[in-house]
Amino acid sequence: QVQLVESGGGLVQDGGSLRLSCAASGRTDSRYVMGWFRQTPGKDREFVAVVSWSGASTNYARSVAGRFTISRDNAKNTVYLQMNSLKPEDTAIYYCAASRGTYLSTTQSWYELWGQGTQVTVSS
Repeated sequence: QVQLVESGGGLVQDGGSLRLSCAASGRTDSRYVMGWFRQTPGKDREFVAVVSWSGASTNYARSVAGRFTISRDNAKNTVYLQMNSLKPEDTAIYYCAASRGTYLSTTQSWYELWGQGTQVTVSS
């Protein structure tokens, strides 16, 4: 069983930056596609970014493309989300998720494993 733990959330001003981390522990011998999603109260969880197991392929939501960068360090079993030029509308709980296989899905139902989430708040 693999556990995912996010960290790095916090309060930042409009235009600021944060880097989120997602550390995997447990049986990490399988190859996982890793994604980031976010959720605000009263709304469905939405896709943010996804990265292939090798790190060579990525995909981003249109709302964050050019501002956010997803990456991974498989030696450390950690995935990162570098968030630059943050806006108040980026305020949400951010979740990392893992999916076996190779498809870089943007759909949350595709992912089998989820972390507990980390709060990101961007003040105006």
